[in-house]
Amino acid sequence: MPVFSSVSRLAAMALAAALLAAPARAGTLYDDLGGRAGVQRIADGMLQRALSDPRIKDKFQDADIERLQGLLMLDFCKLAGGPCRYPGRDMATAHADLNLAPRHFNAIVEDLQDSMQAEGIPFRTQNRLLALLAPMHRDIVAPPGAKPEATP
Repeated sequence: MPVFSSVSRLAAMALAAALLAAPARAGTLYDDLGGRAGVQRIADGMLQRALSDPRIKDKFQDADIERLQGLLMLDFCKLAGGPCRYPGRDMATAHADLNLAPRHFNAIVEDLQDSMQAEGIPFRTQNRLLALLAPMHRDIVAPPGAKPEATP
């Protein structure tokens, strides 16, 4: 068993006390989601689930999946406080011709939750991201009886 000098023990105790007394640095949501790699895995997982989800998969029929995958990651990254810039269209424009109902929105949210759960993201952190995404509902979901606009 190693023998520590009283100075070494005091230094170790002081360091431990300082570490315990220091306030925990609150990470950004981006950090809590695992940074760029974590956000990428979450976005990829959500999209893969959605593409096989019978409740929503037909809405991706004409989508450029590779481009969409990148845009989802950048959007989540930006929303979560990461260093990304989202270059896509606003949500209302991007979803205008899809005629999405609340059930479609709910399905994609469940796919996102499943993706975050699979990544081991704590429930509280999941809710922080969902709270940022929830206001998009009004831009994504078509009002009842709405018909897609014809493009000129």
